[in-house]
Amino acid sequence: MDHKYGLLNCPYEKLKYCKNKPIRDRWTGVLTAIENNRAQNQAWGLWTLTSVRKIKILSFLFGLMVTVLIMASYILTRDQKGLFLTPSPYHFTVVSHPVQLNLSSTTDYAVVREVVKSIVTKVDFSRRRVPDLGEVREKEPNIFSAIPRKFLPYLKNPCWYEEFFGNLTADPYGKNLYALYSKRFQAIYDHLRRAFPAHLHQHAGRQYRLRCLPFFYIIGQPKCGTTDLYDRLRLHPEVHFTTMKEPHWWTRKRFGIIRLSNGFNSPYPLKDYLDLFDQAANHIQDQLMSNYSKKHKQVDIIIGEASASTMWDNNAWVYFYDNGTKVEPPFLVQDFIHAVQPDAKFIVMLRDPVERLYSDYLYFGMANKSVEDFHERVSESLHMFEGCLAERSIRSCIYNTTLNNLMPVRLQVGLYVMYLLDWLSVFSREQILILRLEDHAANRKITMRRVFEFLQLGPLTLQKEADITKSPASNTRRPANRNLGPMLPITKEILQSFYKPFNQRLAQVLKDSAFLWT
Repeated sequence: MDHKYGLLNCPYEKLKYCKNKPIRDRWTGVLTAIENNRAQNQAWGLWTLTSVRKIKILSFLFGLMVTVLIMASYILTRDQKGLFLTPSPYHFTVVSHPVQLNLSSTTDYAVVREVVKSIVTKVDFSRRRVPDLGEVREKEPNIFSAIPRKFLPYLKNPCWYEEFFGNLTADPYGKNLYALYSKRFQAIYDHLRRAFPAHLHQHAGRQYRLRCLPFFYIIGQPKCGTTDLYDRLRLHPEVHFTTMKEPHWWTRKRFGIIRLSNGFNSPYPLKDYLDLFDQAANHIQDQLMSNYSKKHKQVDIIIGEASASTMWDNNAWVYFYDNGTKVEPPFLVQDFIHAVQPDAKFIVMLRDPVERLYSDYLYFGMANKSVEDFHERVSESLHMFEGCLAERSIRSCIYNTTLNNLMPVRLQVGLYVMYLLDWLSVFSREQILILRLEDHAANRKITMRRVFEFLQLGPLTLQKEADITKSPASNTRRPANRNLGPMLPITKEILQSFYKPFNQRLAQVLKDSAFLWT
């Protein structure tokens, strides 16, 4: 059935995330809608008691019938795409249906290979249109009115003093949305509350607080070792991070996205994002104050921010920039970061995109995972991607919000060169360090030395370097997922063919054949 609207609160472009919602919650959504309708009908006061009772019964029966139909469609679609109830504001006309493949059939294999060939013929690496700085500033005036264009001297990290007009008896973090939604960090915020008055800077009868942005960002990619890099890098005495890993402010929180399955909430203001750097800012200020009486005034502490969505996730653009009237996003995340911090540094960790996709599938839990299920999800995603390319450019498809949320696996995240080229349209190559997870796993000492050199960090003792490089790897595959074994050879061959032209272009851009992953 072609449902246009429904009773369940699940946006069309986020359908694949709705499949994990418990069935009882779906029933609750239906019954809540029925209850609201009943209350509205009673408020009219124009119907007799008998009529109202009839409407209650009819409403319940109608809701029950709709629920049965929804559950039937949910089961028949293999719990892959969720429930097609709410139209998307931005979609292409090609409709994809579940692809049931016979893995032993040469015909089915040939079909998928032809789909991949069709996609490869349409690969294009043309340049994007970069918006003017004035356009960027006009689009997000709140960001640029709060952040100065120049930062404090003597500090390696970008920081500035912001005048504090609040009441010292009030809680400076009481309304911070990160603190409200993250119970794990309540202890940290309690410490920051107690330390807040002592870290206010007094000047000419006014009070100022030190505000900071990151010196560097770890921007991607998911399931490529960013957590391990983060855990090791934070052991360096000159490096501090935000009070929580992966704040996702630039890509999600500033638009009000907390969890994709929950739709939009109140946007997280810039102030809440800057609060995440206060713990590190306190360390910087303490060192700055202690250096005033010394000849050496330079403070070498730097702050990092690690959100693995920053490099690729621009799914919110369609709702906020031109309301989806353009085929490609007129603004990308890097446009705003560049306008605020043109000298920022970025670290990217990549791995074989074929293995990344399988790791992605295993990590983001769904029930009944298997190599056969992964193969079918890959095949269906490839069909959908081809359908988009029939109408749009490759860049338009990788930033297509509807497609990204409907594909059963995130094929687009492994198209590294597409995102890298867009980042290089505003930042120089020297500002982006590209690493391979395979190299990091083989020799962590060499990888970490490259990172230290890139960030211009001070030398370490041999013991400290050993502590950083010898600890066990973080965020490794769960035992239950390891038991599934490798993906099917046929799936691997198909994905290698799909990613091959993108890997070739990546190796050319980076002048390193290791990124071919052959």
